[in-house]
Amino acid sequence: MQSPVIDSAKLEAFAMRAIGDVTAGYTGVMVSLGSKLGLYRAMAGAGPLSAKEVAGRCGCAERYVREWLNSQAAGGYLVYHAGSDTYELSGEHALVLADEDSPCFIPHAWNVPAAMWADEQLAIDAFRSGDGVAWGEHDARMSCGVAAFYRNGYRASLVPQWLPALDGVVSQLEAGIEVADVGCGHGHSTLLMAQAFPNSHFSGFDTHAASIGAARAHAAAAGLSSNLAFSLARAVDYPGRRYGLICFFDTLHDLGDPVAAARHAADALAPDGTVLLVEPFAHDRIEQNLSPVGQLYYAGSSVMCCAHAISEGGKLVLGAQAGPKRLEEVFFRAGFTRFRCVAETPFNRIFEVRR
Repeated sequence: MQSPVIDSAKLEAFAMRAIGDVTAGYTGVMVSLGSKLGLYRAMAGAGPLSAKEVAGRCGCAERYVREWLNSQAAGGYLVYHAGSDTYELSGEHALVLADEDSPCFIPHAWNVPAAMWADEQLAIDAFRSGDGVAWGEHDARMSCGVAAFYRNGYRASLVPQWLPALDGVVSQLEAGIEVADVGCGHGHSTLLMAQAFPNSHFSGFDTHAASIGAARAHAAAAGLSSNLAFSLARAVDYPGRRYGLICFFDTLHDLGDPVAAARHAADALAPDGTVLLVEPFAHDRIEQNLSPVGQLYYAGSSVMCCAHAISEGGKLVLGAQAGPKRLEEVFFRAGFTRFRCVAETPFNRIFEVRR
C-alpha cells in the first residue's frame, strides 16, 4: 500500500480548525461562568471597567476575574483597552451574553454540550447496541438547556410572526378555541400563547415528568392557571377532540412513530383545525445541510433526537435534519392534504398543515 501524500498546508489548516473547536468548548465554560456569576450583567452598559471594578460589582475575587476577562478578550467577546487596562462589553454582545430576554441570548444553551459530555457513556453504549436513550435518561441539564435555547426564539417569533402566518388562526384564538401543545417540554411555547390569547384554552402534553413539573412551575410563576394545564401524555394518545390548533414545537422528529402522531392529530382536530409544525431548519439533501447550523443539529440528533425516537420503537427515525419533503410525506401518509412553509429563521422552519 502506498502512503497518502500529505499536503502540509491542508494539515496545518485543519489542525488549527480542530484546535479552534476545542477552544470553543473552553469558551463555553467561560460563558457559563460569566453568566452565572453575573459578570456580563455587571459590564452591560457600563463602558470600560477594570478587573477590580468588575470583580467588585459581582462580589468575586479579582485575580480570577482578571483571568476570565483576558480569556474573553482573547476570544473577541470583550474589548480590551490596553491604554487604560480596562475591559468593555459592547451593546451588541450584551444582547447575546447579558440580556436574558433577548432572542439572541446564548449562555443557557451551553447546558446542552455539558449534558452531552456527562452522558457520553450512554451514547457509546447506544451506538454499539443500537438501543435508544429516552429523554428522561439524560443529564438534567439537557432538558433545561434545550428549553432555554428555544425559549427566547419562540418569545420573539411565535405570537407576533408565526401564528399570524397561519390562515385564520389568530382570529380563532382570539374568539376562543382548544389548543394542544404536543411535546411541550418546559411549557415556554404554551405559556406564550396562553398569555396572548386568554379566551382560548391550552393543554401542554409531554412524556417527561420533570419537564411537566417545570412547566407547571413556570405557569404558577406567571400567574396562569385558568386557561392552561400540563399533563403527562404521549403524542399518539393525548386526550381531547376538536382542537382548533395542535402544535408540535421541535418535537415531531424526536418521536418513534411520527406518522402515528400525525394520524392522532388528524383525529383530534376540529373540522377546520390547523397543525402548527415547527422543526429545526433543514434542507432536503445532506450536501445542502453542511453548515454550522447543520453541524449543530446533526450532532444533537446523534445523541438526543435519534436516540429518543429509537427508545420509542423507532418506526421512522427522522432525525433533526429531516427536511421539508420527508416532513410533508409524514403528514400526507396520515391523511392530511395541505402542507406549506409559512416562515423560517436561521434555526427553524415553520409549517402550516391542514386536512
